[in-house]
Amino acid sequence: MASNKALVPEAKKALEQFKMEAASEVGVTLNQGYNGDLTSRQAGSIGGQMVKKMVEKYENDIKGTK
Repeated sequence: MASNKALVPEAKKALEQFKMEAASEVGVTLNQGYNGDLTSRQAGSIGGQMVKKMVEKYENDIKGTK
């Protein structure tokens, strides 16, 4: 069964900041708190941008560059 509980609670603030940055990069304005009025396209764009940035960081890390 899936859980929405954070494995590292201390990371929540950093993850929220990461999400806000990704949203800004794709031109979506997020509010602090509730964002249930986003379209599926907007939410998907944010998630896709977050994944793209994580993959880029991983690729850079394994290449030994930062």
